Amino acid sequence: MAHAGLTRGGFYSYFDSKSDLYAEVLGCFFTDPNWKSRWEGIHVDLASAEAGPQIVRAYLSRQHFDDVENSCPMIALPSDVARSDETVKKAFETVFKAMVTLLGRDVRSSSQPREDTAMVIAALCIGGMVVARSVNDRDLADRLREAATNGALALGGWTPARALRSQERTPRKAQRSSQATSS
Repeated sequence: MAHAGLTRGGFYSYFDSKSDLYAEVLGCFFTDPNWKSRWEGIHVDLASAEAGPQIVRAYLSRQHFDDVENSCPMIALPSDVARSDETVKKAFETVFKAMVTLLGRDVRSSSQPREDTAMVIAALCIGGMVVARSVNDRDLADRLREAATNGALALGGWTPARALRSQERTPRKAQRSSQATSS
């Protein structure tokens, strides 16, 4: 907000309620025709025949994991949405359905309807990132994201993700020592 020259009060004055703010935030993700991957080093071509696996890899990527500030609101807001009014829930549902639609058009292999498979993949991506961000053990979080990525790709009939590179994994001890030396 400071970069935009706004105070918190000035920012919130643009919205009639917290619900309106949530609905606006949710409406900007996946449903915005100008949506581009927001995470450094990640590119998703939504027009590509391979958009589904690109979305899965981007969603569960290290970049999305680390970039909490620019995170998908479906990861950041679910508990708030669950306690909100119809407007917010409808906005969340719209974003979720948009993700399902994007994933579903590329599903290649499934014993169930494409949309059902796409819903499972979307839930795995969202839930996988929520849990990965909620654990303290960075190695566990990396393994969880990798497992969720591979599971989602397998469900979609897509090529499994390559294993996380060793430099992408940051064991907790190494992370603590680097923090200690920078203090």
